[in-house]
Parts: sequence; C-alpha cells; structure tokens
Amino acid sequence: MTTARLVFPAIRWGDRGPDEVWPDVRRDIDLGVGGFVIFGGSVAAMRELAERVRQHTDRTLLFASDLERGAGQQLRGATPLPPPAALAAMPANMLVEAARITAREAAAAGVGWVLAPVADLDIEPANPIVGTRAFGARAASVSERVRTWIQAAQAEGVSACAKHFPGHGRTTVDSHAELPVVGATREKLEADLAPFRAAIEAGVRSVMMAHIAFPELDPTGAPASLSPATIELLREELGFDGVVVTDAFIMQAVSGSGRTEEDAAIEAVRAGCDVVLYPSSPKSTIAELESAVASGRLDRRRIEEATDRIGELATSSKTSLGSTLTTSSGVRALELAVRSVHLIRGSLPLAGPGQNVRLRVLDDDVVDLPPSVGAPGSALSDRGRFASALQDRSVTLGSEAAGSDIDIVAVFSDVKGWKGRSGLGEATVETLRGMLEGSPDAALVLFGHPRMADQLRFAPNVLCAWCGDTLMQEAVAERLVTAAGR
Repeated sequence: MTTARLVFPAIRWGDRGPDEVWPDVRRDIDLGVGGFVIFGGSVAAMRELAERVRQHTDRTLLFASDLERGAGQQLRGATPLPPPAALAAMPANMLVEAARITAREAAAAGVGWVLAPVADLDIEPANPIVGTRAFGARAASVSERVRTWIQAAQAEGVSACAKHFPGHGRTTVDSHAELPVVGATREKLEADLAPFRAAIEAGVRSVMMAHIAFPELDPTGAPASLSPATIELLREELGFDGVVVTDAFIMQAVSGSGRTEEDAAIEAVRAGCDVVLYPSSPKSTIAELESAVASGRLDRRRIEEATDRIGELATSSKTSLGSTLTTSSGVRALELAVRSVHLIRGSLPLAGPGQNVRLRVLDDDVVDLPPSVGAPGSALSDRGRFASALQDRSVTLGSEAAGSDIDIVAVFSDVKGWKGRSGLGEATVETLRGMLEGSPDAALVLFGHPRMADQLRFAPNVLCAWCGDTLMQEAVAERLVTAAGR
C-alpha cells in the first residue's frame, strides 16, 4: 500500500559498511517506505548503497540528510563547511559557493534531499539548539541568506528544506528532550515567519515542521508538526505547495506531548504532513497508518496527496553518482573557515614556526560530567585536530608554562541535541577562570557561539571559531600561523 511511502526511516551507519547496513535497508524498502534519512557513513558507502537500492526496486527512493555544515557534516570523504552563523558574516558570493559545494557533494553521494537550510532566527540567547545553526538574529538578513542558499543549492539539482516551521528561535528548551512551548504573539511571530516566506519565494521544495507548541497559532497546544492550524498557515497564508516533513519522530517532544509515536504519526499526516521522518519503528508506524486509513481515521485522499508530493520531490531531486569529489572544495572550505575566524577582543597570538605553544584543552560538551581538562587532544577523540594542525605547521606544543612563547586555552562548546543548554556550564567557566588567573596573557580560543564570550569577561584575549568541527580547528591553526607570517 502506498501509505508506507510517507515513512522515512533512519540509516545510522556507525562503523558499519554497506553489507552490514543492507539487510535493514532492504527490509524497510520491502515495507514500502519512500526513502531514508542518513546519519554518518562515507561517500563511497552511500554510493554503493544507492546503487543497491536502484537494483533492488523500480521505485525512486529519496535519500535525505542534515547537511547544514556541508556534506562533510555527515559523510566521510565529503567537504565540511563552517556553520551557517559563520557563513552569514561573509559576502553573499561565498554563501553561494558553500551551498553549491554542499549540493554537488550530496548529489555525488546519492543524497538528493538536503535537510537545510535552518530558517530559524537566533534571537534567544538561552536557546539550546539553534545558535550557530542559524544565519543570524535579524529577520531581513536571515531571509536574504535563506533565499540565497536555497537558490544556489537547488540550481545544482538537489532539493532543499527550510526548517523548523514556524520557527525554533524563541525556544528555551531543546525539542530533542521535551516539548517546547512558545507563547509569543502572532505579531512577534511575523519576524520568525519572514525567512520561511523568503524560502517559499525562492522555490524551496520542502519545509520541516517543528515539534513546538505555539498557543497563539493553535490554542489546542498541539506541536506544530501535528497542528492542522499551523500547517494551514504554511499552506494557505504563505502559499507553500511542496512537501511538508515532520522533524524526527524519535525526539522526546513527540512522546512529551502525551502521544505514542504511532498516534502522533496519524495526527501529523491528518494535519497535513506528507513525510513522517525517523520513527523508532518504521514497521509499527506503517501498520498504524494503514490501519487508520482502513478504519477511516485517515482520509485516503490525504495519503494520495502526500504520495503525489513525495513522488514529485523524488523526481526533482537529482543525484549524480558518477561524479567525483575534488580536493579543491576542501581547500576552498578551509579558506572560508579561516576567513570566518575572528577576534572578539584583545590581541591575536602569533604562533610562528619554531615557537613553543602551551596548549590546554577544555571540553564543555561532556554532558552531565565535570568539564574535561587535559593535554592537547585528550578530552575527546574529535578535539585533537587543533593540536595536530599546529604541529603540522612546525609549532612546538607543550602543556607546561615553562619555556612557552605563547599560552593558548581552547574551549569547545557546540550546539548538541539533548545537551540542554546554550552557554558554557558553570563548572567550565570556573575552571577557565582558574586557568587564566595564572596566565593573564593567555589567548582563549572559543570553539562555539561568540556570545559565550560574555561569560568570560575575565579573559582579555578571545578568538571566535564558531564550532568545534575539525575544519574549524584547522582554520584556527592556519589563522594563527599565517598571521605570524608563515
């Protein structure tokens, strides 16, 4: 039955290869799903999987992925890019370039549906899940960047997705962990809607609904993803006629609303969503949707409408499995990243070749644990690129103050689902305060949102690197050494 095509399960690669992933994928294809959302893996593995899918079924299935920071955000072998907040500070032609790199590499890996850009406004400092994922706080400038990104990406053949309607920017809790409620008036929400209006004017082919309740838009308290009134706003007032997709159903905002995933899936489709994204159990979700159609709880015409839209999206989402990725994209990505690194206050340390650098690393992302302090690269496996990038540039590293020409403290604090906060943890701030008391001239490199510098007024020298991805660690090393005259 075509009802199953509304369901898009997840493929979480982990350390598995195509042979290990294939049985689960084949099972879901045989259930009739419309496609998959991809987490992890490599470009080569995705290409092989896409080819197996093409040989296994005559249906055109869609592969989607969250690629807000380039295809390298998910796929090994693809190019990572700076986060949207960093790109927003650059000229428009660089944003276009980033969108094109993302789209071309997604298509080359068989991913035709790019779940980006984030169209939310970064207007609430306490928001734990938007931050650097957004293009900024001002509706007008964010709208223009959303429009630019979508037009550039879709010109390469892939389909973009503006998210998270009607806006995730005002939340103070993470919808991964619980159901946020935004009590803003409709007048205030007009600013939040502006980037989505721009996305629709740009021809965006899909919009993702937020798992957030907006009483002003729907007094029943239903999350936007399950709200007929909110989806009607998107369809009728904003004039969107493409695919409407839910946010991931594994998020606790769904269960936190007092519904089972299966009941929520029925509500979402009845409300007007065309795709149910990442349910915990695709099989039971499909069974309940089919049962709802059979019993009349779901109108069969609603299913036909949704499957027609999904079919159109699959047809318009182009992939190019025969194409190859180029090293020039990686070089250009580093250039963009270096340009985005900026001094918030104080002076820039100049780490020339042959100099001795005392480097200490503090990781704020070890949730529910005290911050981890250690020698370079010891906090987490993906936090060591900064140290090795400096060493690659002939800088000598040490952990002791004696004999050091430069003192650097690197603090990592990324936007992460289920983390539950936007700023640095109290323990992290106090640890940093203690570290800098004995090193008044130390330079603090903030791998996180620049507004976190407000928590670190005791640090005289602060450099912003936006996020802790390995690309940004490489970029800081390049910036410091290049500024020293390499």
